[in-house]
Amino acid sequence: MAFHEVRFPDNISRGARGGPERRTQVVELASGGEERNASWANSRRRYDVAFGIRRADDLAAVVAFFEARNGRLYGFRFKDWADWKSCLPSGTPSPTDQAIGTGDGVTTDFQLVKAYASGGQTWTRTITKPVAGTVRVAVDGVEQFSGWSVDTTTGIVSFTTAPATGAAITAGFAFDTPVRFDTDTLDVTLDIERLGSITAIPLLEIRR
Repeated sequence: MAFHEVRFPDNISRGARGGPERRTQVVELASGGEERNASWANSRRRYDVAFGIRRADDLAAVVAFFEARNGRLYGFRFKDWADWKSCLPSGTPSPTDQAIGTGDGVTTDFQLVKAYASGGQTWTRTITKPVAGTVRVAVDGVEQFSGWSVDTTTGIVSFTTAPATGAAITAGFAFDTPVRFDTDTLDVTLDIERLGSITAIPLLEIRR
C-alpha cells in the first residue's frame, strides 16, 4: 500500500467534519416491513477538512500537503480529534485500556485494537497507526516497561518472550487514522482580499 508516514496538519484537522460510515442494504417488503443486511463487516471513516482552513497560510499548507501526496496516490496519517486514543476523550491512555489478546505461551505478536461497546454489543476496530511514544502495555494488569516493542506502521506489539498461557494482554495508546485524499482536484477560490478557500477537501479512511 502506497503510504507516507506523515500526519496531516493538526491545526487544520481540528476543524474537520466527518466520522464513521457503514454500508447497509435495506429492502422494503410488500407487507411494509423491511430486511436489512450489512454489506460491510467494518465501518469506514470519511472527513472533510475544508472546515479547518481559517487563513491563507492554512490553505497553502493543504495545497503543499496535497501535492506531496500526489493527490489520491499516497495515504497518510490523520488525527480524528473525536476519536484518537484508547480511552475516553477526557482520559489519559493507561496500559489496561484495551484487551489485545491472551497469552498461549507461543504467540509473541498482538495487534492493537479498540473496542466500541454499547447495549451488550461490541465492535472491535483494528488500530494500525499508533502514535510513537504513546503505547503502554500490561500483562495480567501489570505494566511492562521492557520486553516488548511496537511497530507504529502496523500497530503490532511484539514480545521478546511469549506471554504465559492465559495471561491477559492489554494496551493503551494514542492513534491516527490512515486516510487518503478522495479527490485528485483542489478547487481553490481566491477573493479580492487575496485570501483563499476550498469548498471541500474529502478524506477517506484506508482499510486493509
